[in-house]
Amino acid sequence: MNIQLLLEALGLQENAAQTLADDLRGQIAKLQGLLRDAETHLEHLAITRKTVTALADQLPTQDASADLPEHPDYPRILAIFNQATSPLRARDVCEALDHELLPKNIEGTRAKLKRLVKVGILTEIDTGNFARQ
Repeated sequence: MNIQLLLEALGLQENAAQTLADDLRGQIAKLQGLLRDAETHLEHLAITRKTVTALADQLPTQDASADLPEHPDYPRILAIFNQATSPLRARDVCEALDHELLPKNIEGTRAKLKRLVKVGILTEIDTGNFARQ
């Protein structure tokens, strides 16, 4: 076998390995930059959390349940509004409470919603549409 052919084949393999190593070094450099950015972002988030927590400790606490009238539906109604992404009607709340959709139940729920508006927990955006303050 000719030594020259072996050396040429070895040279091709060396070139391919060198190209791969150069590509990998480039990817590593890019990933290191992304990692630095992510670590910086994490540090900023930690500082923000610390600041918000410190500010939250200075705010007066407001216990909404202290203003609630006595009835087991009120905490459940608030839980429904806490999960809502848009204003709700009395019928929607009645349905979420698993009450039968009878006029007396819907009107009773509407009265509860109006009471929550009076104590400042809910707001009536327009006639019959309620949302959290």
